[in-house]
Amino acid sequence: MGIRGRNHVTVGGRSEGPVLMFAHGFGCDQNMWRLVTPDFAEDHRIVLFDYVGAGRSDLGAWRPERYATLGGYADDVLEICDELDLRDVVFVGHSVSAMIGVLAAAREPSRFAALAMVGPSPRYIDDDGYTGGFSAADIDELLDSLDSNYLGWSAAMAPAIMGNPDRPALGEELTNSFCRTDPAIARHFAHVTFTGDNRSDLAGVTVPTLIMQCREDLIAPLAVGEYVHRAIPGSEMVVLEATGHCPHLSAPEQTAKALRAFLETLPASRA
Repeated sequence: MGIRGRNHVTVGGRSEGPVLMFAHGFGCDQNMWRLVTPDFAEDHRIVLFDYVGAGRSDLGAWRPERYATLGGYADDVLEICDELDLRDVVFVGHSVSAMIGVLAAAREPSRFAALAMVGPSPRYIDDDGYTGGFSAADIDELLDSLDSNYLGWSAAMAPAIMGNPDRPALGEELTNSFCRTDPAIARHFAHVTFTGDNRSDLAGVTVPTLIMQCREDLIAPLAVGEYVHRAIPGSEMVVLEATGHCPHLSAPEQTAKALRAFLETLPASRA
């Protein structure tokens, strides 16, 4: 199966427009962007995809050695860009995809015009002088629970991650998304995600960068967004009046507005 089939790549919007590439987070797929992408379809070429193991990707393409680090996922992003001959890409990454975008842009900077990050975290575990939001014991417990009962973990954690208890349908959607993801691959991806440390990569970002941060986020607290903002030279940070880790679902209008305002600051050829 080719790259387009491997990652279930879909392309829409204005075919000659500047490129917006949307990348989903852990346990999600490209469908999670459906409430945001219509705002850009008239003037942008929109590229969506599923990481191997998620959505309608080719599960047979998954190899533990390739995806032992986030670098393997960054390679997939670059292969999609090469396959579609994409240039001046604005890469919009949710959660772990924000760091995947950082890695991809570092490897082939000529491909990327800008990065837009939704709830990014370079490291989830607290460290000396750094607040990641979780202790090492917290992450060990989370991963042990996920390893022993992935579906049960999904049912318990997804509503908490979504963070809008007054809108239970949102938590149910995220739960269902987690449950559609291949459990073995999801467990592996979770270990890579939650035990990683990409703090040293942030200073090397050379393209304009937007950080979209919810005011309350269980997975990536405000302090983490502020750290990313400080670490990436010249970055812009927008704090959304939203809660939870998935504002593209819970607050799509705010998310689209912040992204649109950022795009308007880029050179015309890139926005």
